[in-house]
Amino acid sequence: MIRVAIVGYGNLGKGVKAALEKNADMELTAVFSRRPAAVEGELPGVHVHSSERLTLPRDMKIDVAILCGGSKEDTPVQGPAFAKLFNTVDSFDTHAEIPAYFQKMDAIAKERGNVSVISAGWDPGIFSLERVYGDAFLPGSKAYTFWGIGVSQGHSDAARKVKGVLDARQYTIPINEAIQQVRAGKNPEFSKRQMHKRVVYIVAAEHADKEKIKQEICEMRNYYSDYNTEVVFITQDEMNKKHVVYPHGGFVLTSGVTGETNKAILEYRCQLDSNPEFTGSVLVACARAAFRLKQQGGKGAYTMLDIPPALLSPHSPEILRSKFM
Repeated sequence: MIRVAIVGYGNLGKGVKAALEKNADMELTAVFSRRPAAVEGELPGVHVHSSERLTLPRDMKIDVAILCGGSKEDTPVQGPAFAKLFNTVDSFDTHAEIPAYFQKMDAIAKERGNVSVISAGWDPGIFSLERVYGDAFLPGSKAYTFWGIGVSQGHSDAARKVKGVLDARQYTIPINEAIQQVRAGKNPEFSKRQMHKRVVYIVAAEHADKEKIKQEICEMRNYYSDYNTEVVFITQDEMNKKHVVYPHGGFVLTSGVTGETNKAILEYRCQLDSNPEFTGSVLVACARAAFRLKQQGGKGAYTMLDIPPALLSPHSPEILRSKFM
């Protein structure tokens, strides 16, 4: 039985809990939260601890800690802190900063003899794999990634960090005309704003400067500045009624040729009723892989590109060869 701790019990943390309940070889051992007293009431029978003090009973054994905080402010701090103590899995999704974050986590995990799987989920994560597969199978091809229509947890969290914002929900919307051009094999060159637009629903504090909030969101580097972004202010009641679910999805398309002129287009699609629950399911599979890598003598940071698929699966190699090949 792989003993798992959840760090951060928001939407993603709850998604991880739901996924653990579907995996017979894993169990929830502990939850770390900034609000341990409140979470304790939601999780009777589960050890709940402060994510800031990191004090544990001596007899508590944790095989893997799954970090479920936001990428903008939580994971860059919690990732290194928890990697000093445990094997970890996180979903750090600020693409431009992944190489630097990897180096930091790799150094800490190697020093402590732990395994840290970083930037796991569906993008980065599964979509990263699809981009690598496409490039390997179709040399000289072009890869295109479209997200949505759906709620981005990372972008929503980033918007909530803006002063004066009480709640935020960000929808990523792919531009259909761009998708059709790729499917037609035209191999166009796109800017980011030609492929997606973003709509952010904001609940602002009573006396907040809405124009300043809008400007800060639209100019936020790595999140909104490269896209046409619409900011819509609504009430908390509207948010609670109309934006309580977290659907998402997207496409990875690779367009190339085989031989001299024969077109080949690879397309992978995911369609999710619940972004946090699916992301949680991927993180749980990666926790299994982290545990196995550690058993094999591994240490340091890994991404999903570095993990053999068999390590993610609960099935034996024999079953994988007989049932899934």
